[in-house]
Amino acid sequence: MTPSAAPTTIAASQSADNSRLDYLDATRAFALVLGIVFHACLSFMPVFMGWAVQDVSTSPLVTMFMTVSHSFRMETFFLLAGFFSHLTFHRKGGGDFVRSRVFRIAVPFVVGWFILRPLVISGWIMGSASLRGDVDVWAGLREGFQTFSTLPTGLFAGSHLWFLYYLALITTLTLAARGLLAATGSWKVALVRWADAIVAWLANSPVSLLILAVPTAAALWFMGAWGMDTPDRSLWPHLPALSIYGGFFVLGWMLSRQRELISRFARLTPQRWIVAGIGIAAILLLGAIERDPGHPRYVAAHLGYAVGYALTMWSLVFLTIGVFHKLCPRPNAFVRYVADSSYWMYLIHLPVVVWLQVAVAELPLHWSFKLALVSTMTIAIALLTYDLLVRSTFIGWVLNGRRRDRVLASWALSRVHHLWRDENPMQTTKLETDLP
Repeated sequence: MTPSAAPTTIAASQSADNSRLDYLDATRAFALVLGIVFHACLSFMPVFMGWAVQDVSTSPLVTMFMTVSHSFRMETFFLLAGFFSHLTFHRKGGGDFVRSRVFRIAVPFVVGWFILRPLVISGWIMGSASLRGDVDVWAGLREGFQTFSTLPTGLFAGSHLWFLYYLALITTLTLAARGLLAATGSWKVALVRWADAIVAWLANSPVSLLILAVPTAAALWFMGAWGMDTPDRSLWPHLPALSIYGGFFVLGWMLSRQRELISRFARLTPQRWIVAGIGIAAILLLGAIERDPGHPRYVAAHLGYAVGYALTMWSLVFLTIGVFHKLCPRPNAFVRYVADSSYWMYLIHLPVVVWLQVAVAELPLHWSFKLALVSTMTIAIALLTYDLLVRSTFIGWVLNGRRRDRVLASWALSRVHHLWRDENPMQTTKLETDLP
């Protein structure tokens, strides 16, 4: 496809369907909930990763799951963030879009950091104390909040909110690039058509995954032994991570201009599954050498690992979207509720996960049971606090753009009312007849 063949009626396609895309909401929620399970796995790895605590029951299956899930969950989030950012930008306009990003990204990042960081660090302190058998929750909390006195040393350490920092940074760079493009005058139309044509060609090309994997593998070459580095050590941008997350965000932004193309990228073909399988096999087989820089074949293994990781990343991102497109073809109240709550769930989950990991670390139970327990309890606590404290409050307006009625609390009250009515039929009848 040539630039002249690119769609010229983008605005018309944007206005044709402004309804909420539930399957994309479901995909984004899945990526965030998968992050909760990912962090819950860290204490059950047979190799100690410097986490708060290592459980007495571990398994290499956990390492395999974490390697694969880590390869695509945040990339999926950033692609969909770019997609929905473009929709919001054109629906609200530039000024309102910037204000909404400040409220939804910057405010949770700053406020969440001050509240959550000491809670997470307290989990690390209690994890160390558990080795001595003298865990003191209040002492852990006190020491966690005392770490503020050491700032700016370790400013960014101990926080999982780095993704908001990078999302704000990438959004700012995207808006700056858009402004520079607008300043090119007559060149703007040709450049935009050219970019749209490239995206449309990639969406329909059978080799698009291979093409997209090349620059991604180049960036992964400069990362550590576990594939995609987590850039949570400094406010100074980690350039390889910034380039990968930024690339997914920009692609999502461009796909929002031609919304029909996302289903082409996410098609569930046998070839896509085969590529995903090859990529997964490569990173699992080469993982041991990848984590041993002294191995005589380390360079070749590192190259193969980077290529396999890139193929896994791109294939699983689009396969995940395709699966949810099949599973959620129409609006669903449950899916929408989970999608609305997923942001809050991910924001607050880490201290809950760490505390629960410390609590169960020494119990003589199988790792699978404890992992399910930690994950389920964390999600349940996050959902309950969301419904009671967030959904219908100012916090819900900040995180989701509007306040919504509680669901779990209303359901619980209705069940109590029905149970009371069933057990007290005479009192209920008298009460109803006394009403005007």
